[in-house]
Amino acid sequence: MVLKSLVRSVRLLAIVAAVAALSGCAHALRNPDIADLQRHPGRYQNHTVSVNGVVTSSWGLPLVPFRFYKVDDGTGEMTVLSDGRRMPATGERVRVKGRVEEVAVLGGRPLGLHLREENLYVKR
Repeated sequence: MVLKSLVRSVRLLAIVAAVAALSGCAHALRNPDIADLQRHPGRYQNHTVSVNGVVTSSWGLPLVPFRFYKVDDGTGEMTVLSDGRRMPATGERVRVKGRVEEVAVLGGRPLGLHLREENLYVKR
């Protein structure tokens, strides 16, 4: 009787540990740092992720429906393509949710790796 209870407890503990490990992996895939996005672009290609950082530059052209800004999270810098009205200013802390895209792949290396903004949150 005691042995059965011990086996059940061990099984339950193993299941809880496996679920916790898998949810941690899923969280890392949704919230990678920019250096990881740049090292493993294929892992994130066409997936939605969130990055947090500081806007280092922003620019756009009049009459062009999209704008660009760069976000630095301390591990690297990434360009964000935005078609929204809100353009974050240089120095603002932001959380950007968007789809990882690249313009092309040349020799196995991504060219124009960027995040297509789906949601922008400016931290106050």
